Amino acid sequence: MVTALTMTTTAPKTGLNRSVGLVLVSDLMTKTSADLIARSNRPHRYIWPVATCAFVSFRLGLTDGVSVVAQAWQEAFQNLGWDTYTVAGDGPVDHRIAGLGIDAIDPPDQNEVDAALVNADLTVVENILSIPLNLPASRAIVRSLTKRPALLHHHDPPWQRERFAHIAELPPDQPLWRHVTINHLTRQQFADRGITATTIYNGFDTSPPPGDRSKTRTALGLTEETRLLAHPVRAIARKNIPAALQLCQNVGATYWLPGPAEEGYEAELAALLNQAECPILRAPIDGDSLAMADLYAASDLVVFPSTWEGFGNPPIEAALHRRLACVGDYAVADELRALGFDWFNTNAYTEIDTALVSWFGNELWARPDEDPSIAARIENNRQLAEAEFSADHMTAQIQALLIEAGWSE
Repeated sequence: MVTALTMTTTAPKTGLNRSVGLVLVSDLMTKTSADLIARSNRPHRYIWPVATCAFVSFRLGLTDGVSVVAQAWQEAFQNLGWDTYTVAGDGPVDHRIAGLGIDAIDPPDQNEVDAALVNADLTVVENILSIPLNLPASRAIVRSLTKRPALLHHHDPPWQRERFAHIAELPPDQPLWRHVTINHLTRQQFADRGITATTIYNGFDTSPPPGDRSKTRTALGLTEETRLLAHPVRAIARKNIPAALQLCQNVGATYWLPGPAEEGYEAELAALLNQAECPILRAPIDGDSLAMADLYAASDLVVFPSTWEGFGNPPIEAALHRRLACVGDYAVADELRALGFDWFNTNAYTEIDTALVSWFGNELWARPDEDPSIAARIENNRQLAEAEFSADHMTAQIQALLIEAGWSE
């Protein structure tokens, strides 16, 4: 006999109340991963929603782009009524497994990986099965999730990086898995390789907390008259720091680079900054004394001349914080521009849009809202960001995918 009922549960960490439909089969009130796996092989939906989702990556809970987006996804799952937990090699996570980290010396212990994921009904895999930064870690995740439901969230497939283009084992594909890309270009590249994927753009808080411009500038030793261009990224080659420095030199601005050097870029960065002909700030965003909202509030322009990005969060965040951005001509930026964003242009190194120089030659440069042409661009970008990249819109797309996969009602 099968009896259906509804009960309310409380997620242990979030305190989130949700109604969960359970099925009692001969008074058995528990479910197992084996039940879910068996049901995922059938054409119909699960009788009950999947309840617990693990998020796994190289690192989580930090300020890199993947961590930021993964946090937004975790919040979306919680808002949809799921219990969630995190597994990674680095960062403030629920289960830290050293061998999963990007810089791990030893491979992860397979038993430890299995134990961390065994209680997950669904696992969201954030980039660790996309980019080969630690192949032993990727292989351990594949072994643990074989024949289990998983949602692979791809930020950087290997063929999009020259140094990884020869890697053929990522991304893997299995019948119980679903794939999500963060842009349509990558989705088409997946299709060209025989893998079906869905595109879900990154989602953002469309009403972000305001930063403190005056306090932040004072803390940084700047006056209101200082022209400040912020480059909120990690320092790696594809972020095109030479172009950002050239831009600052062209408009007489101070350059703020808050992120650390990674991927062996330390020596090159030091040389670039030593040779720069503009003032340099390296104050990090620690979330305590300085928050990301303070960076946007204190800056006059966000510079983002990357040669490649899987998405590029800062131009969207800048729009929501009512700041214009100077954005490079990487392929996905063109995809975003096609939506209607009105950004200043920059090429790989030295040329900048003449309108930017003109703006900074205008006496209203420090008060862009008082310049009608600049105010119109700011408002256009803000409205687009709210319409296309809200967290609510992203959550609705995630929910639709979960329903299609049979992982939710």
